[in-house]
Amino acid sequence: MSAGDPRRALPSVDRLLARPEAEAAAARFGREPLVAALRTELDALREAAAAAAADDDPDPAAILARASRRLELDARPGLHRVLNGTGVVLHTNLGRAPLSDEAAAAIAELATGYSNLEYDVEAGRRGDRFDHCAALLRRVVGAEDAVVVNNNAAAVVLIVNEFARGRDVLVSRGELVEIGGSFRIPEMIERAGARLVEVGATNRTRIADYRSALGERTGLLLKVHPANFRIEGFTESVSVEELAELGRESGVPVAWDLGSAAPAGVLPERLSGPAPSGPAARAADVVSWSGDKLLGGPQAGIVHGRAAALARLRRNPLLRAFRVDKLTLAALEATLRAWLDPELARERLPAVRRLTEPAAAVRERAALARDMLAPAVRERIEIVPLAALVGAGSAPEQEIESAGWAVDGPAARIDALCRAGRPPLVGRVDDGRFVVDFRCLECGDAELAAARVAEALEALDNDDAPDARDAEL
Repeated sequence: MSAGDPRRALPSVDRLLARPEAEAAAARFGREPLVAALRTELDALREAAAAAAADDDPDPAAILARASRRLELDARPGLHRVLNGTGVVLHTNLGRAPLSDEAAAAIAELATGYSNLEYDVEAGRRGDRFDHCAALLRRVVGAEDAVVVNNNAAAVVLIVNEFARGRDVLVSRGELVEIGGSFRIPEMIERAGARLVEVGATNRTRIADYRSALGERTGLLLKVHPANFRIEGFTESVSVEELAELGRESGVPVAWDLGSAAPAGVLPERLSGPAPSGPAARAADVVSWSGDKLLGGPQAGIVHGRAAALARLRRNPLLRAFRVDKLTLAALEATLRAWLDPELARERLPAVRRLTEPAAAVRERAALARDMLAPAVRERIEIVPLAALVGAGSAPEQEIESAGWAVDGPAARIDALCRAGRPPLVGRVDDGRFVVDFRCLECGDAELAAARVAEALEALDNDDAPDARDAEL
């Protein structure tokens, strides 16, 4: 470097750490992260100085401020809250079912201390983690026994592995579904160590098709509820009751994968599909379904059915790999308690409440949120009827009457600005307008969504739109 090189004027890291404001930054973020951030800032200044041959003295306070800002941005959690203005209640990308206050409280109760996860307090000896929700599931769905794993895909793999490892699984061609993330039933059966045998045709499968495919290698009759698609027209399928009767005749267990389901009597049938507590479910040896979809709980795979079948699943080594932790069990237990009474389920479970709320109430909430805004902003927002969806592969053809906002202005830009806020507002672009569905925006979320839209419109007017990483610092 030459004697006049501006890079020589840069302060050292030790000099910056000696400043009073560095003490506060180190206490908040840690000394080592602060040192790393300061070195990054100094390196950037060296490159800029070399390129521009600047001769201004660098300001140590400004360097520390930029380093602290960098640390604040890096300290933001990767997983954070989002405002759901899409109108999709069980939005897989947005975390599916929000938990109830009771489930959140149950998690908080156990998160910071010890628990009786696998300890029988009364007997003073080791207990079983699967017993905590089993009793509630027996009451909610009328099953003899139950276990909980980390998701429904794991539940299906566990069932197939236990009853058909090294053997054949009979499935109707019309039920070979693909679930989220490109996971397909045939691939899951293969990974579980079994061989898939397709029966019937895509649109028509009869009990005779299953009967003719039965053989010495048959280990399981599997029925899959096609929740995320429909085959219409010239169709025929085999009921669970028919399949169960064939299973009893042949000595082959019958499993029913419901995917997304909820106990009967709370959600409209067009939205909920077959119930895990109905006669069909009781006919099968085992039934599997998701805890974080229509049930409105945490991510979990629920398996219930006959005691003898569940006893086998409890002994399967894969159950340990698929087991859930104490926080999931706590949230699921609180969720199941709400399902003991239909009114409690509608009142306490956010997903159930949002699926059953009248469209008039959603429209009123959207109107109240708009009334909170300044007149100039209100003029750019129209209250419009919308169609919400269940989501998560549940009842995809069924729309739910809803309402929300259509915002005047460049839709893609407004969308990006709303997503740049904290918390971000995720809406959708329809017919060239940015749309916010208020079905999933309750109470404080509606106010925050209104604030995001107002900020976006103001930024557009000022031509001063913030970068996503700079929003709300």
